[in-house]
Amino acid sequence: MCLIFVAYKYKPPYDLVIAANRDEFYERPSAAAEFWKEAPSILGGKDLMAGGTWLGVTKKGRFAAITNYRDPGSHKHQAPSRGHLVSNFLAGTGEPVEYVRKIASGAHEYNGFSLFVGDRSSMHYLSNRGSGPKDLSPGLYGLSNHLLDTPWPKVERGKKALEALLADSDHLREEALFDILADRSRTPDELLPSTGMSLEWERILASPFIVSPVYGTRSSTVILVNRDGKVTFVEKVFNSNPDPQELRRFEFMLDEP
Repeated sequence: MCLIFVAYKYKPPYDLVIAANRDEFYERPSAAAEFWKEAPSILGGKDLMAGGTWLGVTKKGRFAAITNYRDPGSHKHQAPSRGHLVSNFLAGTGEPVEYVRKIASGAHEYNGFSLFVGDRSSMHYLSNRGSGPKDLSPGLYGLSNHLLDTPWPKVERGKKALEALLADSDHLREEALFDILADRSRTPDELLPSTGMSLEWERILASPFIVSPVYGTRSSTVILVNRDGKVTFVEKVFNSNPDPQELRRFEFMLDEP
């Protein structure tokens, strides 16, 4: 993922609201969201090059999502795939807080990342460019290719839009969340972050929904988890197209603890 908005136990009736864009090179093979044959409890897309995933949930209520930390000058060509940090958590049974503490010691082996993991009881964050694991209290969070809540324009704009939606209604419209993710407006040059990319790429990457000839927003995902345990998972798949080419929708009740 490259843009994630999370409302964690922020407003009833939702325990969790996720709106996220996955940005990736178009040539990298991947599969759209589905329940995995080898792990039927896991719902998410799959990276067909290195394995793992960028975002997923389970029937037990586990959730994880990851973004890359943009720092091209420190890229390690032989680093392990960051997608396994997500899939390993989803496939596990241990407490989320223990998981982030365990992987923190080896986090330097990976290229830069920021990771959410959680379940129905807690939510946690870890970046290998930050100061260690964080226990997240109920609230609204935004994450792009830097640290949690770094005030990049697209992060701030999306958080404000999500906050307004949650304040306006007790029932979220999925399309209103997708509208936040579909924002293709450009950011003025003077507000662009400086991450080691060329100015041309900083301009392209500053939009919430990214479009370029070789890289862009491959999918948008909305996840709603009600306090009664109902999960709604909706994914729009774009790949290299400006309009969605596929819609995946899943609804299910979480398994009893």
